[in-house]
Amino acid sequence: RTNTPGSFRRYSAIYPLILSIQPQHEKLQSSKKLKLLPAKLTENAIPSPLPQPPMASILGNSSAAVLTSRPFYSSTSKPSLPSLSQVSGQSYWRKYNGGIGIQGKKGRAQLQVVNVATDIDTVEQQAKRIVDKDSQRPVYPFAAIVGQDEMKLCLLLNVIDPKIGGVMIMGDRGTGKSTTVRSLVDLLPEIQVVAGDPYNSDPQDPEAMGMEVRESITKGKELTVVLTKINMVDLPLGATEDRVCGTIDIEKALTEGVKAFEPGLLAKANRGILYVDEVNLLDDHLVDVLLDSAASGWNTVEREGISISHPARFILIGSGNPEEGELRPQLLDRFGMHAQVGTVRDAELRVKIVEERARFDRNPKEFRSSYMAEQEKLQQQIGAARACLGSVQIDHDLKVKISKVCAELNVDGLRGDIVTNRAAKALASLKGKDKVSAEDIATVIPNCLRHRLRKDPLESIDSGLLVIEKFYEVFS
Repeated sequence: RTNTPGSFRRYSAIYPLILSIQPQHEKLQSSKKLKLLPAKLTENAIPSPLPQPPMASILGNSSAAVLTSRPFYSSTSKPSLPSLSQVSGQSYWRKYNGGIGIQGKKGRAQLQVVNVATDIDTVEQQAKRIVDKDSQRPVYPFAAIVGQDEMKLCLLLNVIDPKIGGVMIMGDRGTGKSTTVRSLVDLLPEIQVVAGDPYNSDPQDPEAMGMEVRESITKGKELTVVLTKINMVDLPLGATEDRVCGTIDIEKALTEGVKAFEPGLLAKANRGILYVDEVNLLDDHLVDVLLDSAASGWNTVEREGISISHPARFILIGSGNPEEGELRPQLLDRFGMHAQVGTVRDAELRVKIVEERARFDRNPKEFRSSYMAEQEKLQQQIGAARACLGSVQIDHDLKVKISKVCAELNVDGLRGDIVTNRAAKALASLKGKDKVSAEDIATVIPNCLRHRLRKDPLESIDSGLLVIEKFYEVFS
């Protein structure tokens, strides 16, 4: 209340309403103390809120309306219960409010936060996921993609040998970069994993096991091993660091009072593929996380009193448009291979691409079935190449020439030498050979060294052509 005439008139107008609501307010204050809802409730509980006082309908959204419009529950009133379940002789009830529920157990109120992070798949859930494969969103077949041979070859070589280090795909918009990467899902082979493990631990390789699996082996427990396809995990640009790395499990912390780790996307992508679309637009803090995990093969989380490390070895695949920005040199060097994608200029090929896409949009299942034979043939070829990769040999003279090319091109570090050797072996294995030839090296060396050269702003020639010229100069 102020001394201004207008304020006094407004206060005088609502003063009778305040006097009329005061008896009801005093009656509520003198009632019994508020109690928690009883644990034992019937399944047919019907809400019965108290009628709102007339003042709330008059004042609208004012502070008085907010205070008086809240329902008061006494010990005899029946609450509104969205769900009710009986578990092992104890009664639970939960009322959701923005993702947070209240759970009553043995007459005591507890706060529970709904789990929204990565769930640990059980054996039944993995089997159900395999059965429901046909009900998933249809993916464009890899064999139906027209052109873009360089990009497809780089992807196949990384599936054959994941230690190559991934692919960076840069090109014009609308050239099928994301479509090609996602179509790789049908060709991914099956791997052995420990059932129920959130890190896809390898039962044969101790370096690719989580801490829980290692402890189980140390104690002599028998592990349940299942076959599952390699995961492809999409990393959205708006992801938070907690969702990527993992964080503390709030649900277990509040309900059980223990510190538990909730795995993130890096745990799910272990021994799989991590795909980042528009990777050149990724936030710097997420880039730092990827750099750390890609360098060591492990993800270390230090937060909220939790210190945990788990394996995070994945094939890093990124795509983007160079017009939207360049990548940081540190992240660019982590990609094993680099593929450049250009727009198809041939009119006949463009018409074929449009017609194939129209067929897929009209009837995806029929279109996928028409390429089923080619897909299975390619999948068998990848499986055979992975099996005989270890037996492929490369001569010492060819290794020396590869290193000479890298040295004369002033490539920083030795990652270019390692990746070129691995990619040449994977290509020879894909062709069914047991020995690497100079032709195999000529095919893969531009993709392995192109993005590692120091850029000269005054240089107009493509860096891939520089690599080819130096290759023919060294290999004569």
